[in-house]
Amino acid sequence: MMKEMLENVKKQCPLVHNITNYVTVNDCANALLACGGSPIMSDDIEEVEEITSICGGLNINIGTLNQNTIPSMYKAGMKANELSHPVVLDPVGAGASALRTNTAMGLIEKLDIAVIRGNISEIKTLALGSGTTRGVDADISDRVTRDNLQQSVAFAKEFSKRSGAVIAITGAIDIVADKEKAYCIFNGDPMMGIITGTGCQLSAITAAYVTANPDKPLEAAAAAVCLMGVCGEKALERMGEDDGNSSYRNYIIDAIYRMTGEELEERAKVEIY
Repeated sequence: MMKEMLENVKKQCPLVHNITNYVTVNDCANALLACGGSPIMSDDIEEVEEITSICGGLNINIGTLNQNTIPSMYKAGMKANELSHPVVLDPVGAGASALRTNTAMGLIEKLDIAVIRGNISEIKTLALGSGTTRGVDADISDRVTRDNLQQSVAFAKEFSKRSGAVIAITGAIDIVADKEKAYCIFNGDPMMGIITGTGCQLSAITAAYVTANPDKPLEAAAAAVCLMGVCGEKALERMGEDDGNSSYRNYIIDAIYRMTGEELEERAKVEIY
């Protein structure tokens, strides 16, 4: 499954429209290029409908939310829905402020979202209406562990049923679920948490994967999450004694570029619930 998802991206080179945050926009563009996709970054309300129309998928990231981009997110999302293009939502920092929380919840209410990808605190905020997001990071009290994995899977499936979206919860253990099935993924490394942008890159890559595999959004999202985790591991293996987090960030993008379907299948650590 992983191999098929990856190879479809490389064959099709899906064009993805990104309304994303300015902290990680360059990394998101490079990650999309590395995985085999093609990025367009555009958030001006005067052109977002046109840009979305020529793309295959839309990635909405609320990381640096402002009053200029919120209308653009709705306008691009509605156009993507009209054209049956998949929409990925990354609700960065939902729970940290009313603006972020209300915007993310409004987008879920008004748009047909293919995948919602966030950390456990962000997803809990959207599912429950309130949360304990610590800045843009998950609260430690929310983290998914082996002890609460079954409950976390049930929670993700229930939110998928209510929202109609695939739910991708990323952290030490990743959960990617629809209302009936969940992939629990055990790839990755804690060092991924000390650089900015791995989550944002993953959301952009997820948009490419669901665009290239439109009939299998759950499997496509799971493959994208596995890809990022495996690449985090490979980047760590490459680290030298003089390398730091900046090198690690670049090594992740290199690993995305060089990943093959065979290696992804071989290194993926997945359990199905």
